[in-house]
Amino acid sequence: MTIHPTLQTAFDHQTALKVISGLTNFDRDRVCAIVRAADRGGATFVDIAAQPELVQQVRSLTQLPICVSAVEAEAFVPCVAAGADLIEIGNFDAFYAQGRRFEAAEVLELTRQTRSLLPHVTLSVTVPHILPLDQQVQLAELLVSAGADMIQTEGGTSSAPSHAGVLGLMEKAAPTLAAAYEISRAVQVPVLCASGLSSVTAPLAIAAGAAGIGVGSAINQLNSEVAMVAAVRSIVEALNGKSLNLGLNPGLNPGGRDRLHR
Repeated sequence: MTIHPTLQTAFDHQTALKVISGLTNFDRDRVCAIVRAADRGGATFVDIAAQPELVQQVRSLTQLPICVSAVEAEAFVPCVAAGADLIEIGNFDAFYAQGRRFEAAEVLELTRQTRSLLPHVTLSVTVPHILPLDQQVQLAELLVSAGADMIQTEGGTSSAPSHAGVLGLMEKAAPTLAAAYEISRAVQVPVLCASGLSSVTAPLAIAAGAAGIGVGSAINQLNSEVAMVAAVRSIVEALNGKSLNLGLNPGLNPGGRDRLHR
């Protein structure tokens, strides 16, 4: 599967930023504000709920690649027809508070169904963070074998960290960073680290082996479009400055840059 050239370039440089409006967010005004902020702030692509009319409206606002997220294979088909560039199974965090769990077998079957319906569309699949870490790695490998072109990690965003400030940001990001570290070393596709990330922890995701990050609540829960633009720009700057800030080089990242070319 060929990944959108804009995304591939960002993955190659480990600077991809996906701004997530929310899998269950069908508020068009709100989604459009988030998309405009992502565009103006320098994000790589946007992730919106799977609704064809929403895809069409977002396409009128931006030339950024559009990803649609859903947990039903059939929901992707009309969205791709409406202009979506890629599709994402998950993120699942919105469902956990409702007591809805996504186990490995269900995610794998959903991946197979989606790939059967849309064999030529770039497919990203989220690995549920409720699974033990070793099972997350095993599932990621099976998902790639089933046709996933990208893997996304998650860490849960429903519960508040027990500490404030930077320590709290680190605490919130720890589960998804751990998943990115392990999964990026097990699969030969780009890994997107998502859930609970911020400008503070974005460079840590790259250091862990991710090709990019996905950010939702740190942007979409802000009260103004100006604030959202500023937040996007802050994260973009953190990603672009990762080598300077952390002293990274490809040799320190066995799961990262080189494998994206294979």
